[in-house]
Amino acid sequence: MGLPAWIGMKLSEESRVLVEDEPLMEAYLLIGGPQGAGLETSAQVLSAAYAYTGYGVIANREYHSNIIGRHSYVAFTVAADHLPRHYSYPFHVAAFMDAESVFTHYSDLGPGSVLVYDTGVEKTRIDQVVSMRHDTRSRLLREYREKGIEPTVGGVVSYLRSQGVRVAGLDYKALLSRLQERYGVPRGLVRRYLSAIVAGAVAGLTGLDPEALRQGFSYRFRGRERLVEPNMYIAGLAAEEAKEKAGTVIRLAEPSLGYKEFFVASGNDVVAMAKVVGGVRFQSYYPITPAQDESFYLESHERLAVDGEELGSVVVLQTEDELAAIAAAIGASLAGARAATATSGPGYDLMVEGLSWAWINEVPLLLTLYQRAGPSTGLPTRGSQEDLFAALFAAHGGVPRIVIASGDHEEAFYDTVKALNLAERYQVPVIHLLDKFLANSVVTLPPPRLEDLEIDRGKYVPRYTGEKPYKRFSLEEGPVSPRAPIGGAVAWYTGDEHDEYGHITEEPETRMAMVEKRMAKIELADREIPEKGERARLYPAELKPSEIELLIVGWGTVKGVALRAVQELHSKGINAAYLHLRYFTPFPSRYVYALIKGVKTSGGTVVAVEHNQQAQAARIIEMNTGLVLTKSIVKYTGRPIYLRELLDALERIRKGETERVVLRFGA
Repeated sequence: MGLPAWIGMKLSEESRVLVEDEPLMEAYLLIGGPQGAGLETSAQVLSAAYAYTGYGVIANREYHSNIIGRHSYVAFTVAADHLPRHYSYPFHVAAFMDAESVFTHYSDLGPGSVLVYDTGVEKTRIDQVVSMRHDTRSRLLREYREKGIEPTVGGVVSYLRSQGVRVAGLDYKALLSRLQERYGVPRGLVRRYLSAIVAGAVAGLTGLDPEALRQGFSYRFRGRERLVEPNMYIAGLAAEEAKEKAGTVIRLAEPSLGYKEFFVASGNDVVAMAKVVGGVRFQSYYPITPAQDESFYLESHERLAVDGEELGSVVVLQTEDELAAIAAAIGASLAGARAATATSGPGYDLMVEGLSWAWINEVPLLLTLYQRAGPSTGLPTRGSQEDLFAALFAAHGGVPRIVIASGDHEEAFYDTVKALNLAERYQVPVIHLLDKFLANSVVTLPPPRLEDLEIDRGKYVPRYTGEKPYKRFSLEEGPVSPRAPIGGAVAWYTGDEHDEYGHITEEPETRMAMVEKRMAKIELADREIPEKGERARLYPAELKPSEIELLIVGWGTVKGVALRAVQELHSKGINAAYLHLRYFTPFPSRYVYALIKGVKTSGGTVVAVEHNQQAQAARIIEMNTGLVLTKSIVKYTGRPIYLRELLDALERIRKGETERVVLRFGA
């Protein structure tokens, strides 16, 4: 594959029109509109339609924290021969519901892009868009003055035409009127079909089969099938008119993924499903973005049945706050249930006292921590990787914990089950780090390999039957003691330091023994969990450190865009690799040290890529290995890292122009 802007297509200098030499293996799509106007419906319909056709899809929704009105958009990558986990720009097709989207995203398009917009807003001036933030308006007006753009929708469209963008201006009001005449849609409801105009235009311009679009609408309106036909009607009108006005179709290659079936799911959905598969029978939560959707999904699937046979249920408890949520999960775990809770940054801050209690009482617990931009309320609906230090160090006293970070939806599924096993195997809380980008992005992915999963409850004893009194915190069997649930043995639990039975004590020798017992759990995990391949993984795995010219080091959802960047760099003859960090406790110190040291010694360049201002993982590497990563690429706008901006930044660092690049793309 070539560079990401126009894979498989080139621009004719004479006509400034896309020439279809070869169909696209990847397409980048963008839809935008006001919050609450149906953009999520458009995204669900298109994602399902492309998946039905056999394409790999990832779609990320960026939205303001208010419920209705402010600007929202969804970026897609659609791929013919792989499951994409990254985004890039310029976008091949951008379809907008309103004037604000045209103003905001004008610079996201390039020569050969296709713009779909409503001709009814052509005369709208930027100062008439009341939903636009004043600082956004000021920035855009400054850019318009520099480029000589008239600050109206028509002026922006004219500028884009002059830059080689193909324009498909549709009369949305006329399309809605035709729908109203044909189906008798009430006037107050007709604008709800704007989502179908956007979906239809994108489908038409990418050559999507109408049957696939029908499947998308059927997926979205399951249980309300009467809505499928009117949506198909107006989508069809929009598709034909968009193709006619644009004068081109962005041709996608035939899908060749080879999967017989797909899931179409968000990260929240995937983690929720994994918790059910992994044996979670109690989850507590307080609603907070972006964690809450995981618990909402669990609530809608609380009853467990296979082929009509009831298998029990998952108890999902919405509490009054995060303090109660962590306390409830701890109580369920003490009673013998596999228990979990899910939250985001501000909620995690409140849970720390409960986590300390769980740590001193050796309570198995899974805490799923979805990172969003902070501190405090921060950017409630935007993503980040800013909670690593908090996950590792928050709480007073010496506290053993296991911290895992997942890089994509597939990892998130298997890591969730693994985290549940680790929590019970070592009798510690496990913090599973995810982020908003993974939580809210919808992807196609193959069904998980359930035959590869196993449930490990460690030294769980449903009922203690020994002759001697039960010692919940026994020192006789190493750092992990036999664990019986409340009701299965007589035991004492307290937030104070305690002896083997759980009785409060301040005896120095006992105190030392208990601290060492708890800390030895991480030492045990360090010996038992493989470093290479499990706690950290190199892509491509076969490369030796001395062969690597450029090593990208990252974690979490950096993985998808980093792997795609490595692929692009290899196509240019640059021997690049990506080191994916998955466990931060116990940290894979020996493996990471040997790899990074080997690359540096051989003259290679090592670059940390992260979604935070401090390059937190690079500092954790320094703390655990003594190696200092001086070069970094960071982004802390709350928006995901896009392929093109990452490639540009890596090139600047390779040329020695700078050692640090701050990325900024995204509205």
